[in-house]
Amino acid sequence: MTRYHKNMYHANMYDAAAPAGSYWEDDAPPLSAGTDLGPLSGDTICDVAVIGGGYTGLSAAYHLARDHHIDVALLESGPLGWGASGRNGGFCSLPPMSLTYTQLIKRYGLDEARRFMASQVEAVELVANLSADEGFDIARQGGGTMHVAHAPGRFAELVEEAEILSKTFGLSVELFSREAFAEQFYDSTEQFGALHNKLGFGLHPLRFARGLAAAAARAGARLHGRSEVIAWEKTGNEHRLITSSGTLRARRVIIATNGFTKSSLQKNLADRLIPVLSNIIVTRPLTADELEAQKWKTELPCSNTRRLLYYYRMLPDHRFLFGARGDLTGSPEDGIAMRAQMEKQMGTVFPHWKDVETTHYWRGFVCMTSRLTPAIGEMPDDKSVHFALAYHGDGVACAPWAGRALANLIANKISFAEIPAPFLGIPPIIPFPSLRRWYLRAALGYYHFQDKQ
Repeated sequence: MTRYHKNMYHANMYDAAAPAGSYWEDDAPPLSAGTDLGPLSGDTICDVAVIGGGYTGLSAAYHLARDHHIDVALLESGPLGWGASGRNGGFCSLPPMSLTYTQLIKRYGLDEARRFMASQVEAVELVANLSADEGFDIARQGGGTMHVAHAPGRFAELVEEAEILSKTFGLSVELFSREAFAEQFYDSTEQFGALHNKLGFGLHPLRFARGLAAAAARAGARLHGRSEVIAWEKTGNEHRLITSSGTLRARRVIIATNGFTKSSLQKNLADRLIPVLSNIIVTRPLTADELEAQKWKTELPCSNTRRLLYYYRMLPDHRFLFGARGDLTGSPEDGIAMRAQMEKQMGTVFPHWKDVETTHYWRGFVCMTSRLTPAIGEMPDDKSVHFALAYHGDGVACAPWAGRALANLIANKISFAEIPAPFLGIPPIIPFPSLRRWYLRAALGYYHFQDKQ
């Protein structure tokens, strides 16, 4: 019998005892000794409890402990960094939204749009500074990111994007024709020119998560992996988070669970989120002749203009990472089919690599909202519960920034007026949340049609 959570997807997607199966897990150094205190045990108290051990939660814990000397404890259902923070493609980039830049300006106004974009320039810088200041290696690659036209008619979109990014938001960008791009970066069947945004870089996402965890632990945060919250009670001003082996009591709680937010624990928030499966394959190391066959000469992370996004990058050991959206169930059977489909897609876009073996396949959740922007705020019915989530596929930079913002808000160092408007408040509830899979099915069909235009 197929098992589905109320959380939309097959139960195995929420099984924190199962490894992701990612290349990152095989390549990352282990957590520093003493970073993960192990499953919570007994009855424990703290000032702020964090649910979720990814970039958002770890950054919040780090900044609460280091900057504000606040007693903080973190609970993660799997190993630290088990969720999207250890599964993503390692694109430290912007912006964390599904709006176009024109839509962003129209909805929020030019000043707030500029504040939003400036905050995410700061977010990219924060990732670099965290690794440098705390002395951990994130295997940084490339200077900027590439947005590649996958069809001839899509280059005009990049011209418009370049105009807005440079003239409205002050970012350094450069356009390349198909011929110039092929000469300097790579060529493929879906390359018709590109836009180089010189902000951002590639990184090893699990190295970043584990380095940030170690820094948080050194700062005094108590981090408990394999400590799933199975019940949540509140008496007076005290929250009580219950795991299978212990209880954590706190006056404030941060929800930092992103696409893994469970209806069983926080239905009022989960029903406002749309988790979308993103899938990644990684090849064996490519030879020099194979690289030359596609004219591949770059370490820049790349994504294309498909609505059903393809994103890809060359890793330091010349393995090729290729990611795509897709799969509506998360079942093991559909995972097998999705891997085969992605191998075929990669071979279509990069025909000289169509027979290259893939060594890894994994998947995780991109978290979205119906308003198409991230969310930072307090629960309307309980101001002592805070949240930051829904980064729309660009959380590597945004999530640590959002975690720091929550820490500063809780410490009363900033106010919500200092957070750009696109982030603010709880997202709208999804009409008939049980139908979210059907909404996604319709959206994926529409985007597939658009990508053929």
